[in-house]
Amino acid sequence: MIYQKNLDFKYITDVFVAGGGAAGIAAAVAAARMGKQVFLAEASGCFGGLGTSGLVPAFAPFDDGVNILSNGIGYEIRQKLKNAVALRNWTTLDTEELKRAYDDIITEAGVKFSFFTTVYDVIVKDNAIEGVILGSKSGLFAVKAKIYIDCTGDGDLCAFGGGEYEKGDADGNVMPPTLCSIWSGIDKEECNEPWNKHVEQAYKDGVLSYEDRHIPGFFHGNDSISGGNIGHIFNIDPVDEAELTDGMLWGRKSMVEFENYFKRYFSGYKNLRLVSTAATLGVRESRRIKCDYTLNVDDFINRSVFEDEIGRYCYPVDIHVMSTAKKEYERFSKEYRSSLRYKSGESYGIPYRCLIPVSFKNALVAGRCIGTDRQMQASIRVMPGCFITGEAAGTAAALACEKEDVRSISIKELQQSLIKGGAYLPNFTK
Repeated sequence: MIYQKNLDFKYITDVFVAGGGAAGIAAAVAAARMGKQVFLAEASGCFGGLGTSGLVPAFAPFDDGVNILSNGIGYEIRQKLKNAVALRNWTTLDTEELKRAYDDIITEAGVKFSFFTTVYDVIVKDNAIEGVILGSKSGLFAVKAKIYIDCTGDGDLCAFGGGEYEKGDADGNVMPPTLCSIWSGIDKEECNEPWNKHVEQAYKDGVLSYEDRHIPGFFHGNDSISGGNIGHIFNIDPVDEAELTDGMLWGRKSMVEFENYFKRYFSGYKNLRLVSTAATLGVRESRRIKCDYTLNVDDFINRSVFEDEIGRYCYPVDIHVMSTAKKEYERFSKEYRSSLRYKSGESYGIPYRCLIPVSFKNALVAGRCIGTDRQMQASIRVMPGCFITGEAAGTAAALACEKEDVRSISIKELQQSLIKGGAYLPNFTK
């Protein structure tokens, strides 16, 4: 079938940002604050991605125990929230409060945006993106920009434009997603057992359909509401809509199993009630865009420093279990809790080059889909890491607008601009 349609450019702008999650918010605000016109397209009805629509219940640490690493725009957003304490720890989120904080920072920066707007195609000529095709309730339309930033998490913009990417392990298998949830009725004072303590017995009793020993668990707010990060949905390809559909169906069904599990085997859960499940799956891993540099696990081990460093981060390598096998849980526990975890004050550098897709001269990536190997993707993917790379991409995009070439900018000027915005760059020398 051949399909053709003439489209006008509905928006012509300096910087186009695809995706309004943590990375997209930081990118759009950074570019707008540098005086550039920005248009952001967000597929859902709110900003925040998995932190809001996905009901991910907590922020990962913003600091390394000594230094605030996700400073600048990310920390500015965090400080808008009432629960902005205990940086080194995971901090429970109020998703409605976070939505409003994102609304405020985007509108105050003067970013033009629309919700319910999705990237459907990308027009490329001679390694330069000439425009993106978006779909919305008003139909298809086009946007033209000088610089394009892919903050979709899945690398949709780059992939739809024919850009090179990798996905998952050597066989293309990715970490299982989770359907996050909201619960009420937990007696926090009585909850003192590991959440996976009775998994094997529950499987034998037919309460759980499989032995998922990896249960991150509940994050309790200051009221009677708790956020749940429980249950893995195995063998799902997050860039296949049919498999995503199956995953959503199983995710909702599995929450009934987990409600019975906690009520039956644990103290403190007799009044447990499922309030809501997320509108989207909590995807941990999908495409990784091939970039000028691939941030790799050796960089984690070596606490690497780069001349073109745009930030530093420290979250452990967090590759969730790939199956229900006991040895898989043991592998995860060793990596996450000891072998690929830092001590206080340690971090790795993030080079600008891992934000530059090899396939394009006027595009950048930020967030989960930047240029990494699989292990490093499992570290940088959390929200504070996305804020860091997003702010760097937005700042770089603003500097690159004149020549419409992201490799043309001065690295020192980029670093200087980031430091002015609060970024943590201890190895930068003027």
